[in-house]
Amino acid sequence: MKKLFRTIVIASLTIIIGFTSTQAFAGNKDRAGQAGANELLVNPWAASSGWGNAGMATIKGVDAMWSNVAGISFVNTMDLNFSYTNWLAGSGTSVVSFGMLARISESVVAGLSVMSMSFGEIDKTTTENPDGGIGTYKPNLMNINIAIAKSFSNSIHGGFVLKIISESMADMTGTGVALDAGIQYVTGITDNIHFGIALKNIGPTMKYKGDGLAIQTQFEGMSSSITVVQRTDEFELPTQLNIAAAYDFNFDDASRLTLAMNFNSNAFSKDQFVFGVEGSFRDILMLRGGYTYEAGLFKKIEDPECTNVHKGLSLGATVQAPLNKKGLKVCIDYAYRNTKHWKGSHSVGARILF
Repeated sequence: MKKLFRTIVIASLTIIIGFTSTQAFAGNKDRAGQAGANELLVNPWAASSGWGNAGMATIKGVDAMWSNVAGISFVNTMDLNFSYTNWLAGSGTSVVSFGMLARISESVVAGLSVMSMSFGEIDKTTTENPDGGIGTYKPNLMNINIAIAKSFSNSIHGGFVLKIISESMADMTGTGVALDAGIQYVTGITDNIHFGIALKNIGPTMKYKGDGLAIQTQFEGMSSSITVVQRTDEFELPTQLNIAAAYDFNFDDASRLTLAMNFNSNAFSKDQFVFGVEGSFRDILMLRGGYTYEAGLFKKIEDPECTNVHKGLSLGATVQAPLNKKGLKVCIDYAYRNTKHWKGSHSVGARILF
């Protein structure tokens, strides 16, 4: 059985890499802007975003529900995670996330997480009041993730995430669902070689509806006004495929150095290559960094070829303190993502591992 699963994983890696290799540098810029719900592409967790999502092949814990769901299968008993992100510092955008995992059998782990993105209060404007002064509104984006993963053997792990997507303000909403699937394959003498595949945000189209789409108007020759409801078009979700690998250099004093890379194929934007390194010192202090490259990244922000406000650099750190001999740990995470404008994106998180 182990040989069968190993053959399936290796065959899947070969087929997907072969299929995407001819488009590795092409991206999908012709479809840019045609998808919605782009908050699905924002990593809200501090630990994994500290090295630019390079660790898709080796990610573990609650962070894996966003990155590669197969990684939740490594949880011992329970994992709690809280994270706050100041997204594009100075823009007034904040992301608050909470997640938990629990082992429900010897080989199966289930999880639940919630991400909420807020933009603060925005002035209302109309054609009669283009400068505002008539009140404010607060858009809110929320994703609820329900995950399950199974360890098929010591080497092969896989799982799925069901995402419930909600985008709303006072008089208009958009809801949808999406599915993620992920596989992690671990091999090597000390389980130090990692491969991962994650297919993200597969689902039906979304559409907005609500009273906010209705306006009062009066046609020429009519003495009274009528209500006109504007039609909204459906939009697709930002589908994404990740193919990742990582290698651990394990040392005798429980320290580790991990080199990782991830190829990110986006259906509605440019493809990306992510390179990262993470060092763990006695499993207490972890330092990490990553770099994300895409075509046009080095262009000025005014250049049409530059389509990403981030410069590519990510940095992060974790302090991890064991509380008892049974495996209880408390972790504090921090991550910084560099941007061309604003003042970068900052994430702070706290985890409790049982």
